[in-house]
Amino acid sequence: MSNNIPEYRSATGFDVHQFCDGDQITLCGVTFDFTRSLKGHSDSDVALHAITDALLAVVAEGDIGLHFPPSDEQWRNADSKIFLDHALNLLAQHHATLTFCDVTLICEKPKLRPIYPQLKQNLAHYLSLPETRISLKATTTEKLGFTGREEGMAALAHVTIRIEAT
Repeated sequence: MSNNIPEYRSATGFDVHQFCDGDQITLCGVTFDFTRSLKGHSDSDVALHAITDALLAVVAEGDIGLHFPPSDEQWRNADSKIFLDHALNLLAQHHATLTFCDVTLICEKPKLRPIYPQLKQNLAHYLSLPETRISLKATTTEKLGFTGREEGMAALAHVTIRIEAT
């Protein structure tokens, strides 16, 4: 960085989890009732996992599996906010500020529009961003692929950061 001009970076994260027997899902840190759960080593919050991966990528710090290996039992059933907070702390260590976050949730079911406000509000709180700097969308795959067959859920996240010139 030169001439005291801040650097801007963006990166993408992706996560997927299979449905399993259960009656609740956690998305964006919000737990709600559903006819199934998501299978995974932690709480399987696909949204927070995708955001965490994007945040780690934007400061070239690897991926979520590097920092929280699923083979490590201490992360079994862990709250995904732990992973997100770790990535946000790494951002701070890099003198970076999160400026925007875009999340796309991919599934046929559950229908997420009714809980958008709660999901977006929770993300704003977790990321310390105004809701106007968070884009949250859901889409289907028109019955194609594993999400179309209702076998699981995926999330895609894109983040933008500003690194101050030093």
